[in-house]
Amino acid sequence: MAIKNRPSKNKVSNWMRLGVFWAILVLAALTLFAVVAPTEKLDKVEISQVIEQANKGEVTKIQGAGSELKITLKGKEQPTQTSYITGGVSTLLKDDILNERAKKTLSDEPPSQTGETIWNLAIIFIPVVLIIAFFMFMMRQAQGQNNQALGFGKSKAKLYGIDKEKVVFEDIAGNDSAKQDLEEVVDFLKHPKKYKEVGAKIPKGVLLVGSPGTGKTMLARAVAGEANVPFFSISGSEFVEMFVGVGASRVRDLFQKAKKNAPAIIFIDEIDAVGRKRGSGMGGGHDEREQTLNQILVEMDGFETDTNVIILAATNRADVLDPALLRPGRFDRRTNIMLPERKDREAILKVHFKNKPTDDSTDLDKLAAKTAGSSGADLANIANEAAIIAARDNRKKITNADITEAFEKVAIGPERKAKVMSEKEKELTAYHEAGHAVVGHVLPDNDPVHKVTIIPRGGTGGVTWFLPPQDKSYTSIYEFKDQLASALGGRVAEKLLYGADGITTGAGSDLRKATEIARDMVIEQGMGAKLRDQVFHENNGGMLFDRMTHDRPYSDDTAREIDGEVEALIKEAGRRAEVVLKHNMESLRKLAESLLKEETLDEDTVNKLLEHTELPKEAKLHA
Repeated sequence: MAIKNRPSKNKVSNWMRLGVFWAILVLAALTLFAVVAPTEKLDKVEISQVIEQANKGEVTKIQGAGSELKITLKGKEQPTQTSYITGGVSTLLKDDILNERAKKTLSDEPPSQTGETIWNLAIIFIPVVLIIAFFMFMMRQAQGQNNQALGFGKSKAKLYGIDKEKVVFEDIAGNDSAKQDLEEVVDFLKHPKKYKEVGAKIPKGVLLVGSPGTGKTMLARAVAGEANVPFFSISGSEFVEMFVGVGASRVRDLFQKAKKNAPAIIFIDEIDAVGRKRGSGMGGGHDEREQTLNQILVEMDGFETDTNVIILAATNRADVLDPALLRPGRFDRRTNIMLPERKDREAILKVHFKNKPTDDSTDLDKLAAKTAGSSGADLANIANEAAIIAARDNRKKITNADITEAFEKVAIGPERKAKVMSEKEKELTAYHEAGHAVVGHVLPDNDPVHKVTIIPRGGTGGVTWFLPPQDKSYTSIYEFKDQLASALGGRVAEKLLYGADGITTGAGSDLRKATEIARDMVIEQGMGAKLRDQVFHENNGGMLFDRMTHDRPYSDDTAREIDGEVEALIKEAGRRAEVVLKHNMESLRKLAESLLKEETLDEDTVNKLLEHTELPKEAKLHA
């Protein structure tokens, strides 16, 4: 059954304002026309000329208004001449001045003055009407400003109802566990009796936690579509104003509206804007933010119970939220929304390509396999970029080549073919990327090579791209060490070809990546040699004189140990990369020459060129 959209009060008010505006505009135009429009000017002629014209039959009407005569000439509809004679029309009738035919044109009725009278009245009344309308408009504006001032502490939450396009759980692919948690909430709102019969209480709050782009807001919209109860949506930043107390007032107003419409749902997006830990120093100790948070805590679990209002909240940073907000009785349930797995990614891609025409070459399963670690927003972006590429090339259908190009554009940046590189730079780049590829291909625990190119992409001069063959939940120490060695393969290749003094800045991003991996191994994963099974997590502190301070939970001696562990891992990775490249110099040169010729090599080509490479004993890892 289709539901017709009824015009809201705001729309009716807008139409009324538009109508009044156009009415005033038309009246103003008429007034201006009346003032500036030129009136028709009659020619003054002698009475003798009028008599002569009348006797000749050139006059159709002579109208008298006292001593003034108005003459309408033959072929004219309105008087065009004026003249004067004492006595007016009666004088012309008494004397033998006009012949019989001319006397028939005489008339004692003066020309109609209706039009002139109307214009005179319009000139008087229209300005008065415009002045009154102007003052009424100004009074309504002042009243609106007054209402806005009075509503300063009112909530800005948007109420989603039947006039909005609904999203339901069936429209969302993946996130099955998250949907199950939320379906229970929806079912409680629809059938509260069966839960109360077994003593179950409605959850006060559900916190949606996940990386950006994983679909937190979309799931909240699905709850609104499924529940068929009032759904109030607001952002955390909309509570906070420069005046202390406004945020708390808006929280009270929001919860009062929800309680009046209970059962209802309140959705607070980006709740970390007001829910940060109190006393942590983050956010500058904003008193307004703390008062707003205190009011949210009271509303969620104060003296009032059984309000039948559920609070949904979404955040990317659950670790910075205040503990009082996360305790049972407030946010009873935390729903972690993870990055989609392969089958979920394929389902998401099918949703995004549903309304996009594709040809038979498209393979969404292969794309789902390659996009490990991508969020739903990333996949939507890939689908959109593929459609843009097809439209740019004036094609009606999206091909698999378009999808591949879109994926690479989103993952590693667009190609910069316009960048001009000298032959020496191209050769250096070819050997650098070949070094990454050879080391990564030879080491057994590294991800396979997906593509190698010396065409600049994004902010890099070339790219060697490794992709995992399947989704992984864990990473071993062997995989970390092989990643370190392949990351240093470019710098080592430069050193072998051009000497220690011939290295360039091209390996800057590789070295940063390698250092990050090594520090993560030691500090976060407990994979150091001397500091094995010890974790030294660093918490971000606050801002001090424009610098981020860190809470370092270890001593200076331990810091030196960590630096030594990181240095040892980097040196070991460099040594292994050098051993692999020296042992496979012929394959390195062959791959670099192919890159100089083709510029871009895919996975199959790279595997064929490197089929004779070997792993030397010195590069093997020992448990």
